[in-house]
Amino acid sequence: MRQTLQTAVIAAVVSILTVKASAIYQKTTDLVSSNSTPPKGFWQTPTIEGYGKIHDRPMAAFRPDSSQHYKVVFQIQNGHQPKQSVNSELDHVARTVNLYVAAGVPLQNLKFVVAIAGSATPVVLDNQHYHEKFGVDNPNLPLIARLKQAGIIVSVCDQAVAGHNYPFDWVDNNVTHALSNLTTVTTLQQQGYVLMPM
Repeated sequence: MRQTLQTAVIAAVVSILTVKASAIYQKTTDLVSSNSTPPKGFWQTPTIEGYGKIHDRPMAAFRPDSSQHYKVVFQIQNGHQPKQSVNSELDHVARTVNLYVAAGVPLQNLKFVVAIAGSATPVVLDNQHYHEKFGVDNPNLPLIARLKQAGIIVSVCDQAVAGHNYPFDWVDNNVTHALSNLTTVTTLQQQGYVLMPM
């Protein structure tokens, strides 16, 4: 009798869970389907147009103070991604600029330096040499140009350029040659910059 009761209870629970699971699955599917395409204007690129998508949240915590100056050095060293795509770490720099400006910080209050080295070094090659090396145009150059236009310094470690056996004149004109990534980061930190490893 006891085993029959246990079997009946288990069967009832399984039956309820089966019905509920179907309803939960349907609600989850509906939720995901309805959110698959955000409404127009949800993602914005207010300053670095076309790069670094943000969704502004005016009431979110830890918003930058618009009266302050911000000094950040971004260390970019990862280039292990498709050569026809914009480097995701460089795109995050654009996102950071967009977030600060959307929060009300004037662009001139942002002192940002991008320090590129390691496997990310090829992102700074001019289009001709990038195309020769990888068979596609350099997708990073428009972003680098927009960052420079916004006052962001994009630099490359000349030790990494030499280590990749690239002649120095292969580096795009919008990129600043730095002695090394090591000295760039430490020098800027002594000047009050915050290191943001990407």
